[in-house]
Amino acid sequence: MQAIRSINNNIAVCVDSAGQECIAMGKGIGYGKMPHEVELSKVTHTYYCVDERQLEGVKDIPQEVLAFAASAVDRVRGQLPYQLSPNLTFTLADHIAFAIRRAEQGIQVRMPLAYDVEQSYPDEFRLGRQLVRRICREFGVTLRDDEASGIAMSLVNARASAATEEELTRARQDEDMLEDITEIVENHFGVTVDRASFAFSRYATHLHYLFARIHSDEVLPAEGLSGYQGVDDQFPEGVVCVRKICDHIHDAWGADLTDEERLYLVIHVSRICIKGTGR
Repeated sequence: MQAIRSINNNIAVCVDSAGQECIAMGKGIGYGKMPHEVELSKVTHTYYCVDERQLEGVKDIPQEVLAFAASAVDRVRGQLPYQLSPNLTFTLADHIAFAIRRAEQGIQVRMPLAYDVEQSYPDEFRLGRQLVRRICREFGVTLRDDEASGIAMSLVNARASAATEEELTRARQDEDMLEDITEIVENHFGVTVDRASFAFSRYATHLHYLFARIHSDEVLPAEGLSGYQGVDDQFPEGVVCVRKICDHIHDAWGADLTDEERLYLVIHVSRICIKGTGR
């Protein structure tokens, strides 16, 4: 196997003996001058057909979290009755890294869909609960039990099987809303959002969680984001932009967002303007 591009010291884009490109993980395989040969004994995981956007965010994820996510995906892969996307290791690692960061900062976010997720996806929720316990032990943090629902939805969203017509219709509506909101952000701030960036992928994931809460008539409770006081003062233009977004959501779907949901939107809108544009 030949490494042709470094992602970080332990991850590289490689070409295998059949000439196929893949992402390989292993200690030190991304270090040094490219290209170079990689001993197969050093490779711990390989991933084919990974979305290129995921690779941009890998640099910001601690190596120990990536390794944990890779091991976790290996564990769950044989316990679910469907194939999983090759992107799962990287999306799960990002989710876990964000959860750990929140816990270390003392930010507790309640997951209002936890009961619905447990009822609708019992296998995924069970696996999510197991992973939450392992994360707490491995990284010395305290996570709420309902964090399992977020991990469960990461597994559900990684299904590589065909969707129903109803699911496809809802997905198209959600994608249209995502694009509408992104255009509102671009017009308000006078920026161009890079839709091929990892920052956009992360932002889109969080907006899809918001859409799921709206469709289920569930919103974040008033105490859900108590650790974020002052964000609206730090990003006043984000607050103005989010008002426009909320007006659009109300006009299109008849849904009104709580102050807590609006605050969460301010956070993600501000992040996409900082990390997902050419500014």
